[in-house]
Amino acid sequence: MERILITFFDVKDIEKEYLYKYKPENCEFIVISDPLHKYIDENIDKVKDSEIISVFTSTNAPGNLLKQFPNLKLVTTRSTGFNNVDLDYCKEHNIPVVNVPKYGDCTVAEYAFGLLLDVMRKITFSYLNLKEGIINIQSNIGHDLMGKTIGIVGTGAIGCHAIKIANGFGMNIICYDPYPKEEMKLKFNVKYVSLDQLLTESDVISLHAPSTKENFHMINDECFNKMKKGVIIINTARGEIMDTQALYKAIKNGIVAGAGLDVLECEDILANEDQYLIKVDCIRHECLSKTLINHKLLEMPNVIVTPHVAFDSVEAVYRILKTTIDNINGYLSGNVINKVN
Repeated sequence: MERILITFFDVKDIEKEYLYKYKPENCEFIVISDPLHKYIDENIDKVKDSEIISVFTSTNAPGNLLKQFPNLKLVTTRSTGFNNVDLDYCKEHNIPVVNVPKYGDCTVAEYAFGLLLDVMRKITFSYLNLKEGIINIQSNIGHDLMGKTIGIVGTGAIGCHAIKIANGFGMNIICYDPYPKEEMKLKFNVKYVSLDQLLTESDVISLHAPSTKENFHMINDECFNKMKKGVIIINTARGEIMDTQALYKAIKNGIVAGAGLDVLECEDILANEDQYLIKVDCIRHECLSKTLINHKLLEMPNVIVTPHVAFDSVEAVYRILKTTIDNINGYLSGNVINKVN
């Protein structure tokens, strides 16, 4: 039987042993640490015969890159999100795209509360002050979570786990989601409200909505103007859900007292600035302005920014890989699972 070539991009060291251990028979693996869009220009001949490619969120996979794989039959994303893959191209060429629909419920929710505690109790701020020899008890005073109202936007798997954690902290929980979870209402005394009501009543707002066309900039100038003065914003979902410029203005105007952000708009530029500066003419104008604001956010003492790592725990990585291998085995057996297009 002819061996099937499968190429994995964006592979961390921790993933390699697992992938080879559970490699399906009659498959050949190529494992590459670089994202597809960085690797492919000079190395396409090494991987062009791949029937399956597997990518992570750090890969951009537009149609003009995917077409360089003439034998491509399946794209598997090692993530829940798949907006980095050109679904229109894949659909046009009958290439299924599959994802990992569930792997980081507790992982991302726990991280969101790590950011929240950091911002509310000024943990990083206090630590950095101490490193500079500054001990100012008054400037380090924070706020309790108990008794505060948290507004959770999006009650999918991650949002529901965030509800469980918030309940443990003794918070009042209100949620916005077009599809309310009745079991969460009953078990955790959750109140589902309109987005407007959530914005006006919440002391903390944590975003757990997916990145869709409908959700683009769902948190914008109009939304910030409805919020309580002193609200805390946490975003571990996707940067595009919140208007970066609107957030910056709300922080400067004192509406938002602090923010914990694991995701940003145009975040890939921050991670690869040297590469983008060489090709600055290729960067969209709106991304240039957002990158400037991102740098200003990094300078703010009441803002914690991390590089899109909320999903990244050892346990979550292994859950991702298990589902990815299951997705590949499904395709090989003629039963494509977790298809998104």
